[in-house]
Amino acid sequence: MNGLHKIFGVAALATFALGGTTTAQAADCGTAGTVTIAEMTWLSAASLAYVTQRVLQDGYGCDAQLVPGDTVPTATSMLNRGQPNIAPELWVSTVQTIWDDAQAKGAFYKAGDIFAGGGEEGWWVPDYVLADNPELKTIEDLKANWKIFATAENPEQGRLFGSPPGWGSEIIAINLFKALGLGETFELFSPGSGENLKASIARAVGQREAFVGYYWGPSDVIGKYKMVRLGMPESDPVKYACLVDANCENPQVTGWAKGQIAVAVTTDIKTSAPDVSEFLAKMQVPNDQISTVLAWGDDNKATPEEVAVYFLKNYEAIWTTWVPADVADKIRASL
Repeated sequence: MNGLHKIFGVAALATFALGGTTTAQAADCGTAGTVTIAEMTWLSAASLAYVTQRVLQDGYGCDAQLVPGDTVPTATSMLNRGQPNIAPELWVSTVQTIWDDAQAKGAFYKAGDIFAGGGEEGWWVPDYVLADNPELKTIEDLKANWKIFATAENPEQGRLFGSPPGWGSEIIAINLFKALGLGETFELFSPGSGENLKASIARAVGQREAFVGYYWGPSDVIGKYKMVRLGMPESDPVKYACLVDANCENPQVTGWAKGQIAVAVTTDIKTSAPDVSEFLAKMQVPNDQISTVLAWGDDNKATPEEVAVYFLKNYEAIWTTWVPADVADKIRASL
């Protein structure tokens, strides 16, 4: 009898243990199938895309695929096609019209703010340009001080670097350039790509030449090259709504809105992959620390995937707050 009691006791304990594991379900990818993530063209967004992929793939067992993206095309595709499912760094202010339409239609939503301190956009100059030219303080001062930014190729005009083609900020730059009447003394120069824009800043700073043009923060470029944003008026919502519109007929001078930078997610993820939706709601990085990570990437000529792995290996204190302990363990093991 004692032996039977022991057998039944062991069986009961095993049943209890099994029941315990089934009631505490491990986090997973639900019924989402393939989850697509926008890999945009600048280092922070591309690196965050790889971070998201690694978390979903290694932590939640998702079939997580990266797809090429950029601000306007990605937001448009998420609105009209429901793809990609996730844009880890979507600058809402540069696609405000598309964003508002998406909210009205329930196409995608903001899971959270990816940068704890928000984002800053505008026209930036190296700090020595302001030190050498104290009369230059704001974007309104550019028109009269064009000679500072004249180039050997075009000594009769200043050169203002706009945004790369396809970026939402390209529309804002074109409209603001028109509103300020800068066409009289400046050329609005397209850098062609984000990498070309970054290289132009590096070249100018390396030779201590004048530069003025679009950029954003947080980013490795702002800290590494000691860039300062030119002063601008407070952002007026009505005027700004016209600045972001490619069909704005009468653009008015106003400041860039403080960047609302969303982890944008298609609404179907909430129901098909609730655990993933919960992770995305917690995904956020401090501005200064992500700038440090990006600077490491730039200094080491690392790919976005390498930056993502560096972040996951060296900043556990940040990303482990996004996910349950069992998911964090799986991610660690994959590294």
